Amino acid sequence: QVQLVESGGGLVQAGASLRLSCAASGLTFNMNAMAWFRQAPGKERDFVASINWNSISAYYADSVKGRFTISRDNAKATVYLQMNNLKPEDTAIYFCAARYGRSATAQAMADSDYWGQGTQVTVSS
Repeated sequence: QVQLVESGGGLVQAGASLRLSCAASGLTFNMNAMAWFRQAPGKERDFVASINWNSISAYYADSVKGRFTISRDNAKATVYLQMNNLKPEDTAIYFCAARYGRSATAQAMADSDYWGQGTQVTVSS
């Protein structure tokens, strides 16, 4: 059974940093592209960042470029999202996603095979 378990969310003030983690089990991690999505209250789930299986390619939403960094550790079957200079508009539930295959584009990851339960990030002004 595949599981994606997110952690690291919390309540922070604007300008602070958080590091999210997503631990994967039940799948061949290094054969999956990984991504982070987020969903704010009353809004649709949006792409945040993604990374391909060997960390050569990474993609970011325009709204987080220069502030967020996605990375992965295949030995630990874990993907991370380092979030710096957080803004109130970053407040959302953050979800981890896994998609079997090489492509890690936003379009591809929207059709991910597995999703985590999410972790709440709240940024106060």
